[in-house]
Amino acid sequence: MDFGLNEQQEMMQTLARDVLAAEYTDKVLKAAVKDERGYTPELWKKLAETNLTGLSLPEQYGGVGDFLDLTVVLEEMGRVCFLSPYFSTVVLGASAIMAAGSDVQQHQYLTDIAAGKIIMTLALTETKADYSPADVLAKAEVQGTGFVLNGTKLFVPDAQSADYIIIAARTKLGLKPEDGITLFIIDAKTEGLHIVPLKTAAGDKQSEVILRNVYVLPENILGPVDGGWPLIEKILQRANIARCAQMVGLAQQALKMTLDYAKERIAFGHPIGAFQAIQHRCADMLIDIEGSRFATYQAAWRLNEGLEAAKEVAVAKAWVSQACKRVMASAHQVHGAIGFTEDHVLHYYTKRSRAYEFSFGGADAQLEKLAELYWK
Repeated sequence: MDFGLNEQQEMMQTLARDVLAAEYTDKVLKAAVKDERGYTPELWKKLAETNLTGLSLPEQYGGVGDFLDLTVVLEEMGRVCFLSPYFSTVVLGASAIMAAGSDVQQHQYLTDIAAGKIIMTLALTETKADYSPADVLAKAEVQGTGFVLNGTKLFVPDAQSADYIIIAARTKLGLKPEDGITLFIIDAKTEGLHIVPLKTAAGDKQSEVILRNVYVLPENILGPVDGGWPLIEKILQRANIARCAQMVGLAQQALKMTLDYAKERIAFGHPIGAFQAIQHRCADMLIDIEGSRFATYQAAWRLNEGLEAAKEVAVAKAWVSQACKRVMASAHQVHGAIGFTEDHVLHYYTKRSRAYEFSFGGADAQLEKLAELYWK
């Protein structure tokens, strides 16, 4: 397989790198972590103007490129530890609409996502924070022609900024946990929907979403009633590879910071990079990063081609999660105490990589899934 970027991917990589270099400095990163929204409308507008909010969406709705193009851009966003509702909207929200939306829903929401007019997210996890059908306990009961939703969703990304939230709720009890789950599109300002921001170690914006007698019209049901879980599995595959791309970017930048520091830090009259122990650390970091990139792009290619990719996605997320953790540990070993200080940005990358590792299923969950797939 050729892992080289084609002309369009190189163009998207350059575009994303230039925009982020100009708009998302370390100073902006630190401010975004402290900001309640985690982004500024000006930056979101810039992403829309450069068509980055339309990546991987169908052309008829204003979209450009494909999932591989999006993977390239997400890696660049990882390099700057990018914090915004971009992932929630373009990966989670748009993937759900593309997988399950009717023609009317796709035209309405994808057009607005591509234009940067709306922010969207997906509310899946609950009390166990487990990405499995058994954890979907929020109830949706028939009332008139629609449904009434009750329950609580936890760790919903960027809910505090979202215009629409896609809710996974249980519409009936079946023989298997994956039976009877339905997706609903809900306006964030709907009566009975309450959003409570949560404090996170990584600075990413997550919320508790409480549903109290939230009425949903039939036109806001996403996909078939009781048939939501197969759709969610498709969304989770794209989300996991998107997270892998971000972690590759995080690790790549951590290596760059480490190399720069190793050249500048003097010990015993020499830059510490002259010592073999440091060189070996950096070489191991590079090996982990390259392996992570190959695993990520192999799975991304299969998803982009519409091929079965469950095994490749599980392999990539398991490997990248563990490799990124090793890279960050080595980066801190080389930096010493300075990497933990508030003035330095390395700790932001470390915290974000740990958060991304566990989102949509960490290494252990992916290895269990891989074992299940091979035993089928």
